[in-house]
Amino acid sequence: MGFNLKVLSLIGRKLPLFEHDILSSDDRLKELVSNGRFLVIGGAGSIGQAVTREIFKRDPKALHIVDISENNMVELVRDIRSTVGYGSGDFRTFALDCGSIEFEALVSTEGPYDYIFNLSALKHVRSESDPFTLMRMIMVNVFNTIMTLRVARKMQASKYFCVSTDKAANPVNMMGASKRIMEMFLMRESLTQDISMSRFANVAFSDGSLLHGFNQRFSKRQPFSAPKDVRRYFLTPQESGELCLLSGLLGENRDIFFPKLSEKLHLISFSEIAIRYLKERGYKPFECETEQEARENCEKLISKKQWPCYFFESDTTGEKDFEEFFTDNEYIDMSRFETIGVIKNQPLYDENKLKIFEEGIFALRRKSSWKKSDIIELYYNLLPEFAHKETGKYLDQRM
Repeated sequence: MGFNLKVLSLIGRKLPLFEHDILSSDDRLKELVSNGRFLVIGGAGSIGQAVTREIFKRDPKALHIVDISENNMVELVRDIRSTVGYGSGDFRTFALDCGSIEFEALVSTEGPYDYIFNLSALKHVRSESDPFTLMRMIMVNVFNTIMTLRVARKMQASKYFCVSTDKAANPVNMMGASKRIMEMFLMRESLTQDISMSRFANVAFSDGSLLHGFNQRFSKRQPFSAPKDVRRYFLTPQESGELCLLSGLLGENRDIFFPKLSEKLHLISFSEIAIRYLKERGYKPFECETEQEARENCEKLISKKQWPCYFFESDTTGEKDFEEFFTDNEYIDMSRFETIGVIKNQPLYDENKLKIFEEGIFALRRKSSWKKSDIIELYYNLLPEFAHKETGKYLDQRM
């Protein structure tokens, strides 16, 4: 059973989501890719690797990957060479930060590019627990995006694509709100550079995710820990790459692509996936009452082909009760694709509020100490509907 089919089974699905739209659009995708030069930023992350594979297998003229993770980049190249093989175009990777002077030199030397795909992001809700990581989230998710978009505009790129998140729709956590703020800034930038985006749910077994953590816990013979009351939609890594590719190449200016809900895409709890995962590997889940019980009985249970699991009710900051891809006041086109919906945006933004947010963030950065409350205040000024829920508990306090 291939990796993609195995992932589908674990997340409770049988069929891939976007097969119909990929097949019906593939001639156009191949034409655009084969005649294009591509720069993928954040290309060594889970979604970035998936996007890179989708572009590479359609043989672009040039495909350059930028990421700060040198090790993940090595694996990306090995994976492509071991599966797709070699293309006729210029495929290279560069281990550098897109906010650096080295990035500016790279673009100046190797550009221009027809398409820039920005997959770099701080994506974890756990990253909002302190003002320092939260500030970096804002710089990466918002201001690096603006900077790299202006690079695209300067070289007259056909399209700038940036990944958003379902958590940007009616956000309740700082990560989702940072992506919503990014979308607002991009509406302004869209007046001078064509852009498109995508919102989608969790990518199953992506780096750093809870499901990726199952792989780590299993290989290290450690207990599983997962919320039993949090249910989410999941895409496979390949599906995340396909959705980004379709949006980046076929999306019109300001479009945001998202997966349509159907019998193929449904909610499933993390604890249910944990149970499926362990049964797939020949172990019976053994539910423990506490983290301590799970840790203390680990080796004894595993020797009996049982695996200690601690399933709990979620109470951490930033957890959303349900997932949604769009809001009631967004215009949705559900007819263009069979499996994908499109949010059609007008270039609506409040220039004064964007200016206050930008000036406020950079004023804070000039100070010697930062407070999370000051950052949250700037969020609320730009997003008065922001439904942030602070519980005082964070994922780093969990096993």
